[in-house]
Amino acid sequence: MKLKQYQVDAFTDRVFGGNPAAVVPLSSWLDDSLLQAIAGENNLSETAFFVSSEKGFQLRWFTPVREVDLCGHATLATAHVIFEILGYSKPVITFETRSGELLVEKNEKLLQMNFPAYPPMPCDLSETLAKGLGQRPIEVLAANDFMAVFDSEATVRSITPNQALLGQLDLRGVIITAPGVDVDFISRFFAPKFGIPEDPVTGSAHCELAPYWAKQLGKNILTARQVSRRGGNIMCEVKGDRVVLSGRAVTFMEAEMTIQT
Repeated sequence: MKLKQYQVDAFTDRVFGGNPAAVVPLSSWLDDSLLQAIAGENNLSETAFFVSSEKGFQLRWFTPVREVDLCGHATLATAHVIFEILGYSKPVITFETRSGELLVEKNEKLLQMNFPAYPPMPCDLSETLAKGLGQRPIEVLAANDFMAVFDSEATVRSITPNQALLGQLDLRGVIITAPGVDVDFISRFFAPKFGIPEDPVTGSAHCELAPYWAKQLGKNILTARQVSRRGGNIMCEVKGDRVVLSGRAVTFMEAEMTIQT
């Protein structure tokens, strides 16, 4: 069995930036164990698989070790493949996912993703989190992930986390964030128990970050940058219980895999 695969750098306008994702179009769903094996072989933070449906496309995301409920950069990468490579002619793509229906609209060079908002709530700072980050944040919140807020971009950039300690926490991962120097806010994201020590650019984390910073800054349209080594830019707009995340993507590689069955 031969399958096409595309590797796309998301939330960037240049290759070797943003967050790379593998995208695999399927004619029908394969066994879950095979999907997971392909994601493990790719060893990227996410591999996305999609199948055509009556509404649009069914979409699933896998890290190297497990399936996840929501992934922003791999959704952006998949929409890029469908629009730019497969020639999809409608203006909006409907994805059916474990997080409900997700809409992606093409707006000139930007792709705009309509995602659910997950406003984080204040919580106590555990010693595991404090020691795992090596710095005590000024505020800690939680939704799908722990969010540690710091006073400056420089502090966030300087942190070298203890991945073993962060892997002991009971939520998906850890976001660290602060006001940005030339954007509204910056962040980094760690999810070691999902096989992702540091994710280059995390769309789903901005479903938590955008509502928080919209409240802090008193505005619903925000500019964001994830300051990983590769780095990436995200435009965020909070619309009630939804967040519109906008970014660009570029194709790095087109390939064909051979699966022995």
